[in-house]
Amino acid sequence: MRWDCPNGDASEFDWLAFEQSGVLTRTQAEALLGRHPVHRHLELGRWRTICRNLLLTHNGPMHPEQQLWVAVLTAGPGALLAGRSSATAGGVVGLRREPIQVLIPAPRNRTGNAERLPPDMPEIQIFRTARLPQSHCRTGRPPRTTQARSVVDAAAWAEGDDEARTIVVSACQQRRVTPEEIGRVLDVFPRIKRHRLIARTIADIAGGALSLAEVDFVTLCRKFELPAPKLQQRRRDAAGRNRFLDAYWPEFRLHVEVDGAYHVVDEQWAADMIRQNDVWIKGDRILRFPASLIRSRPDVVALQLQQAMNAAARS
Repeated sequence: MRWDCPNGDASEFDWLAFEQSGVLTRTQAEALLGRHPVHRHLELGRWRTICRNLLLTHNGPMHPEQQLWVAVLTAGPGALLAGRSSATAGGVVGLRREPIQVLIPAPRNRTGNAERLPPDMPEIQIFRTARLPQSHCRTGRPPRTTQARSVVDAAAWAEGDDEARTIVVSACQQRRVTPEEIGRVLDVFPRIKRHRLIARTIADIAGGALSLAEVDFVTLCRKFELPAPKLQQRRRDAAGRNRFLDAYWPEFRLHVEVDGAYHVVDEQWAADMIRQNDVWIKGDRILRFPASLIRSRPDVVALQLQQAMNAAARS
């Protein structure tokens, strides 16, 4: 069930049900309708009880937006949608949706209601914070942390470093937040988990890395003490069209293409091969590596890069 925007003469209850997607605390419902009408709706099965003091103003399954409201209202006063859940609500796609992540002020105790939710409600992760300036909060349905704060928290709470970097890169790549905005939030939390990893990732993105594979490649160069490449360098192909090189060392005339996956023989694959041949014809060396190899065998990739640089230095 979805709620249409109420008309001008709608009641305060109708507006609240609309704003909160039909998820209300019992206190809210009884304050606006009275105790007896609320009890009657529940008794007749028109409404559902989600948990103690939390109601759903219909009797069907919850949809995702209602689940977010349940998570925030269950967590209690001052709670905000946070981390991956807030980043996703703000438009970042491709992140894990469960469990739902919520942030509460440090003085608050965690609620026990989250452990007594119905089967159609995902798990809720509730985190506490001692630093939640107003500039990190934003109005939403439900209220949530800003996109930059959400990304920093999500990366800190991630299950591993790879997921943390994926969150940061995805948010920036999809233009939902900038590295500078993330950096300003990061400055507020000098001891946050993965501070160094997040800082390096946004530095690589600010330097031109547009995908996680390119961030991995820059990290590989740093680890094996190879010269830092120039990223996303523009050049014209034989047809006069602008192309962008994933990584380029002008001093070695060495160009690296990072493939996100193994290509099939299609139009895009053919275009990539033509562009690669065009570079070779002009005298540059070009190496291609799948993203999976950069992660699984960085030593092999680094060795070939070093060999190509040595060959260029001798020629």
